[in-house]
Amino acid sequence: MKTLAFLDCPTGLSGDMCLGALVDGGVPLSYLQEQLAQLALAEPYGLSAETVHRNGMAATKVHVQIPPVPEGHTHLPMRHLTDIEQMIGAAPLPERVQTWSLDIFRRLAQAEGAVHGMDPALVHFHEVGATDAIIDIVGTCIGLHWLGIDALYCSPLPMGSGTVRAAHGRLPVPAPAVLKLMEMAQVPIYGSGLQGELVTPTGAAIATTLAQQFGPPPAMTLRQVGLGAGSQDLALPNILRLWLGEPRAETHAHSRAAAHSHGHSHAADKARDPVSLVPTQAPGLETVTVLETQVDDLSPQAIGYLYDRLLGIGALDVFTQGVTMKKSRPGHLITVIAHPDQVSACEQVIFQETTTLGIRRQDQRRMALRRELQTVETPLGSIRMKVAFAPHTDQVVNAHPEYEDCADLARQHQLPWRTVHHQALCQWQAQQPTTQNSGLGDFRSGTYLL
Repeated sequence: MKTLAFLDCPTGLSGDMCLGALVDGGVPLSYLQEQLAQLALAEPYGLSAETVHRNGMAATKVHVQIPPVPEGHTHLPMRHLTDIEQMIGAAPLPERVQTWSLDIFRRLAQAEGAVHGMDPALVHFHEVGATDAIIDIVGTCIGLHWLGIDALYCSPLPMGSGTVRAAHGRLPVPAPAVLKLMEMAQVPIYGSGLQGELVTPTGAAIATTLAQQFGPPPAMTLRQVGLGAGSQDLALPNILRLWLGEPRAETHAHSRAAAHSHGHSHAADKARDPVSLVPTQAPGLETVTVLETQVDDLSPQAIGYLYDRLLGIGALDVFTQGVTMKKSRPGHLITVIAHPDQVSACEQVIFQETTTLGIRRQDQRRMALRRELQTVETPLGSIRMKVAFAPHTDQVVNAHPEYEDCADLARQHQLPWRTVHHQALCQWQAQQPTTQNSGLGDFRSGTYLL
């Protein structure tokens, strides 16, 4: 069973709030300390946690203690992206932790580079290159790994107001890097009416890199909630809520109730309609990353093995096309579609299993129908049906028998596969209410939509 996590951010998001929510959600502080020690940071630091109250609500506050710089000493040099990549790459951390952490810092470098008009590799990390920010980012990845999170979701993010002091002087809120990160990920945002910096660059980078979707919480069975306290005192309890659970089939009624409840959790002013302030994402709309590369010196047998490996680690789809490459050589265009949090793992497999020297990546939006497996009993035996539902009406729009089930029964009864496949469709159609069949046609007459 997959483990889902949802970041509910009524008062924003920061790295230390993520750490607090993870510790409150069950991640041992001693485990974080042990794993973070492997980074071999030159600067001394301490990590502690305590229970605090925000507007009467208890939550966990994690502190990263940095000793003051002694008089006469200078601060350590500001770090570039390569410095942080080398530090994380040299640490014997779990593979997922390294991948997630590197992806977060690379996204930060891309945003900072865009803001300052320079190559991301040349960006000087100021605040986000400091010890506490490194601890926040890598520690968050360690905590998510310890909890076994398979998919992370995040609520729309509230925007504060005012200014914030940074290395470049006083900046407007949201800070330029935060705004660029929001733009890059097309994050739904809303005005909260709260003063101050609600979403920090570290928090924005974590969410926009690791969250596969922004909007209402996913359909899940809630198992635990972790509460991470922020540093500011606000009109609302300044707490990040980390929801942990398992996926379950979502009904249309549940979707509407969840969206309505989620909108009201962000209310900062009861005189205003909070739902209108939260531009929620259309049901089923999600971000995917398309990876492409072409090769002209790879065995077809290796491509078959590549398919199995990529699908085995969670790629959504893999396909190839014949292409003509330089010097008129016939080759293969390999395309992989994956959720953003699976990109690094997929790229690693492609580099290991093919002869390519580079992979292109592009983020795209796709509309994915909600689907579930339903079992239909036929005279030949049980067959699972993959049933898909319309995003707004929850009406059945697509039904398809599982290939392997049909193949097993075809071999067992020595029948053509198409016969078993058609029997499953007819039997499933006969069991459906008329209202659900209206958009599908009649399977028995062969006029069904698939």
